[in-house]
Amino acid sequence: MQEKLFLLDAYALIFRAYYALIRSPRMTSSGKNTNAQFGFTNALLDLLQNQKPSHMAVCFDTSAPTERHTDFEAYKANRQETPEDIKAAVPDIIQLLEAFRIPVIAVDGYEADDVVGTLAQQAARAGFDVFMVTPDKDYGQLVSDKIKIYKPGYQGGQAEILGPEEVCAKWGIERIDQVIDMLGLMGDAVDNIPGIPGVGEKTAAKLLKEYGTLENVLAAADGIKGSMGEKIRNGRDLAVMSKKLATIITQVPVQFHPEEFRVQEPDAEKLKAVFTELEFRTMAKRILGEEVTIPVSTRRAEPSIPEANTQLDLFGQPVVASTPSTKADRDLPEEGDVFTNLRTLDQTPHQYDVVEGAKEQQAFVAELMNASEICFDTETTHVDPLYAALVGMSFSTRAGHAVYVPLTPDDFNATTATLDIFRPLWDRTDVLWVGQNIKYDMLVLRNYHIELRGKLFDTMLAHYLIEPEGKRSMDMLAARFLQYQPVSITELIGKKGKGQGNMKDVPIDVIKEYAGEDADITLQLKQVFDPELDKADVRRVFDTVEVPLIRVLGDMEYTGIRIDESFLSQYSEVLETDARQVEEKVYEAAGIRFNLASPKQLGEILFDKLKLDPQAKKTKTGQYSTNEDTLAKLAHQHKIIDDILTFRELTKLKSTYVDALPALVHPRTGRVHTSYAQAVAVTGRLSSNNPNLQNIPIRTERGREIRKAFIPQDADHVLLSADYSQIELRIVAAISADENLCAAFAAGKDIHTATAARIFHVSESEVTKEMRYKAKSVNFGIIYGQGAFGLAENLGISRTEAKTIIDQYKQAFPGIPKYMEDSIQRAKEHGFVETLLGRKRWLRDIHSSNFTVRGFAERNAINSPIQGTAADMIKLAMIRIHAMLRDEGFRTKMLLQVHDELVFEVPRNEVERVKPRILETMQQALPLPHNVPILAEVGMGDNWLEAH
Repeated sequence: MQEKLFLLDAYALIFRAYYALIRSPRMTSSGKNTNAQFGFTNALLDLLQNQKPSHMAVCFDTSAPTERHTDFEAYKANRQETPEDIKAAVPDIIQLLEAFRIPVIAVDGYEADDVVGTLAQQAARAGFDVFMVTPDKDYGQLVSDKIKIYKPGYQGGQAEILGPEEVCAKWGIERIDQVIDMLGLMGDAVDNIPGIPGVGEKTAAKLLKEYGTLENVLAAADGIKGSMGEKIRNGRDLAVMSKKLATIITQVPVQFHPEEFRVQEPDAEKLKAVFTELEFRTMAKRILGEEVTIPVSTRRAEPSIPEANTQLDLFGQPVVASTPSTKADRDLPEEGDVFTNLRTLDQTPHQYDVVEGAKEQQAFVAELMNASEICFDTETTHVDPLYAALVGMSFSTRAGHAVYVPLTPDDFNATTATLDIFRPLWDRTDVLWVGQNIKYDMLVLRNYHIELRGKLFDTMLAHYLIEPEGKRSMDMLAARFLQYQPVSITELIGKKGKGQGNMKDVPIDVIKEYAGEDADITLQLKQVFDPELDKADVRRVFDTVEVPLIRVLGDMEYTGIRIDESFLSQYSEVLETDARQVEEKVYEAAGIRFNLASPKQLGEILFDKLKLDPQAKKTKTGQYSTNEDTLAKLAHQHKIIDDILTFRELTKLKSTYVDALPALVHPRTGRVHTSYAQAVAVTGRLSSNNPNLQNIPIRTERGREIRKAFIPQDADHVLLSADYSQIELRIVAAISADENLCAAFAAGKDIHTATAARIFHVSESEVTKEMRYKAKSVNFGIIYGQGAFGLAENLGISRTEAKTIIDQYKQAFPGIPKYMEDSIQRAKEHGFVETLLGRKRWLRDIHSSNFTVRGFAERNAINSPIQGTAADMIKLAMIRIHAMLRDEGFRTKMLLQVHDELVFEVPRNEVERVKPRILETMQQALPLPHNVPILAEVGMGDNWLEAH
């Protein structure tokens, strides 16, 4: 078998891995960012497992200067500072490579490119097939029949293997040796290689096609007419130096010894140690066949002194940024969760009892009637509360103690009889109920017509407000804040899947330990989090927004909404017919029938048969990219593209929504019940699933039609939709205190027309449709950090024009750039930004020396107070509308919340009375400073589309 050597450019891959995860960073329990380590290790495993290299090495740059820096002081001078998280990652990655027994090679005075180039040529001469693993196209100068570039796929994309033919096609040249001539002429902005000013890639390729080499171009400069000849003559010295800087050195003092580079079995113990440190649990199981345990101290450690710019949480730990979990998966850990091997049930002092029998239960209720706060948890047969039957309940009123009350899940009447014994407890209004995602437990009780009437404390929501970006499964919180590992549900019923058991089949002596622990640990977490709400100054948001919203969302989820299954069935047939018609048009345009749903076959039609993009190249799997971005760039070349995109829209609407919604109808209620999550979005926005209402399309006519499927319960009711108008722009005006923007809203003007008039220096009556469209784009874009490039892309204009529009906008509304600057400065001073109500967003990277990382934090500093205030406002509106409907005796029900919109089911005879009350409550929910008015609009209809 032919031996294959893979040479990895370490930093190129490390940077790529880090930035791929920058929007959803992976953090350890101690707050260490492991983006780079995780991404690099995944790339390494992909190579080892799928490419089967016989030999491998990883090449690093060193900090020592090279000859290039001596020749040209500005070489790579414009590169931004390496992110601190990458600097911290390199030692871990080197340890990982040592554990994998893969050589790490670095030579002072030379770059990794040079080391790779030297080893590649030595190995090729020895008969190896060599693959240089890098996204850097400059390596193209080294490619030959034996040496190729292996460009890893990015964010799920396919990898590419580039040989001489592919490299030449990408550069638009005829020979590989012309790569360095190209770089000499056009330069390389990444490495600050100047090239000839005014010569770009297309011009350079054209010159080389005519003259062959850089030297020939320079020699012919006097004969090249016009400004181009002048540019070449003036840039002669820069071109010569640029070519030298771009040339990869292949005479580095390093030797390829095949046996030293041979791939070996990893050192399992070393690998386990590194995976443990990095908390790569799933990866450890995948490679080593065993899960690693992540040890923590048996007591809370004294806080260490952090680096100057490290942002701490309220417990003295760097802020953790990751995706929170819900109760449903609380015992199914994800990569990076914190688990310990500290405890067993025998070693941990506790007393968990079982109370059975009516007399014993009555005595227990009497005892609980004297408790001021009770932690409560349910064990059920299903993760969906509306399908769940009660298996048992657990209660805890003091740490280390809990009581489990078993129930009869298969006998509704027997369970109801037991629950009635607890009726005095449920009806108490002077008790504080504590829970972890307590909405779930309350919904389960609703199945038995039970309502908790006391006050609520949810540990999941408390932690969410203290650390909005942290994971918050109960097991993770217990490990982190109590140094305790709870029993995993997998120990009781196994893992998710067809073979998973059910809680109702678990013996009582086992389940009482699990259930008692749930209540006990949650109570202890409450005792930890309660004072921290005050320290973080988020008590107001907790008490006035998140906790009251629990009951509101519970009512909405329990009520659900009716859908018109007949309409969906008919619409499915329409979409099917339309899709088939469009599909036929695609085949007609292609001149051949093929599988339109196959990206591989579609790519061959577009790029091989129709030749839409002569530069398009296949990946190593023999497949072209045909994603939406790729097709959008080709739309002007052939009518087939629009039909392909239409086909995709039709089939997606049909499968994802139209055919899926009827399957979500609950058999008992005949309605669809979405589930709202409060503790997911860091901005405070709600999210929903099953179905995900946020994603129901509204931008296209076909997508909007789906809203017709959402209908009132009968002919005596209508749907009413109430929607905030331009709420985020109004919040921008209020918190920036920009006089012109505030005045425009106060006067009730069309804000985009008013903006256009100021930007383009015309009267409002002279504003054209195009002007208004541009003003609208900049109005919404600038608060999300959109620059000239993004605005130019959105509007299809030049960057110069886009920059001019942005500059004019900032001049017209000076309060906006001042708010942006002030918000960033506040974040730098305090480590967080906050909404008008006090909801906080912690920004750990606000001081990063890497401007890309810092820029991401700065954009969040600008838009988080805006988005968060909008979230607070509609949540307050929901709470107050819910109370108003109850207190004033309305039969109207609030059913849905989607972004800035609320949907109600209203009896027809209540419409005229309830409509103004809903609008009034929405508009008064959270008054904005500087008298910026809040406007809500209302519509009604026999379906959601008519009402909107």
